Amino acid sequence: MLIRYGVSTGFASLGSVKNCMLASSAVFRRQQFLIRSIGGYSDHIEPRRMQDIRSMSGTTFEADAENVMREITPVLDPSKHKGQAGKIAVIGGCREYTGAPYFAAISALKIGADLSHVFCTKDAAPVIKSYSPELIVHPILEESYNISGLEDEERRRISSKILAEVDKWMERFDCLVVGPGLGRDPYLLECVSEIMKHARQSNVPIVIDGDGLFLVTNSIDLVSGYPLAVLTPNVNEYKRLVQKVLNCEVNDRDAPELLQSLAKQIGGVTILQKGKSDLISDGEIAKSVNIYGSPRRCGGQGDILSGSVAVFLSWARAKGKATTSQMNPSVLGCIAGSALLRKAASLAFKDKKRSTLTTDIIECLGRSLEDICPAC
Repeated sequence: MLIRYGVSTGFASLGSVKNCMLASSAVFRRQQFLIRSIGGYSDHIEPRRMQDIRSMSGTTFEADAENVMREITPVLDPSKHKGQAGKIAVIGGCREYTGAPYFAAISALKIGADLSHVFCTKDAAPVIKSYSPELIVHPILEESYNISGLEDEERRRISSKILAEVDKWMERFDCLVVGPGLGRDPYLLECVSEIMKHARQSNVPIVIDGDGLFLVTNSIDLVSGYPLAVLTPNVNEYKRLVQKVLNCEVNDRDAPELLQSLAKQIGGVTILQKGKSDLISDGEIAKSVNIYGSPRRCGGQGDILSGSVAVFLSWARAKGKATTSQMNPSVLGCIAGSALLRKAASLAFKDKKRSTLTTDIIECLGRSLEDICPAC
């Protein structure tokens, strides 16, 4: 079996997924037997030793998240100009949802991106603009209720106009974040599908969250075979992805293997499975981020994560071969984004306790990163 980056990657086909999981479990059981045989195991073995033993079986390894952040975060250099620290665009925001795209876009700025754009519907734009003058807001997306009664030709003309407007900016972006506050309007999702296709053609990385995952789960070809795509599903979104792609149920016991199989089957996309511990895989390796965050589960933390991953992914790609790590830049971006959110959430919770809100966590992003990666 091929071993790469210390993690088993021997998935020959979708039909072999179950066998690989069973094989991994069998290896773990054999290791337990050997340890018992030499007197080094008891039924009351402490949790940390159990975790170490399971890591030896090739299931997953905990990422050294702080070192990843140090390696890919650029120092502030007075010789650089505006835009070189990252230009991020969020595709999302509709009548019902204006907070999510703001959280993702402002988080990118708070971490250190130079410019942050939001492409949203015309109804959402004034609201999002009122949240912060720091964001560049483009009120160009349309929902079905605005074009009801129009002929098909006119609807296509409007769709082409939207796409052309986004295309004018596409080459400037280091990463797109698709999904925060997007909603599920059919016409809007149709337009966003075309935007994602054009991003692929321009080799722009895409971080997909929220309703963007609803879109992708129902149209998996949008990301299939695109290694610059990052999916960030929560528990329910992940279940739907597994059922759609692997045609099976989620098995927590073999979570890393299942995640690795899913990423590989979709064609090398990177998946950050959110949970008590965040699991990350690009189909070749599996990493976990176990840093303790906060017991407060206020809405919007996933939007912070998507904006954070977009920035770190951009920085990892910009570093390129300058990093000592051989990991995929998308995986590095996920590790760093996950760790920073957890540290910021922990810091915010120490102060606010039950009243902790997403805005409190956002205000802790800069301090949390500075503690690990001083700006100068």
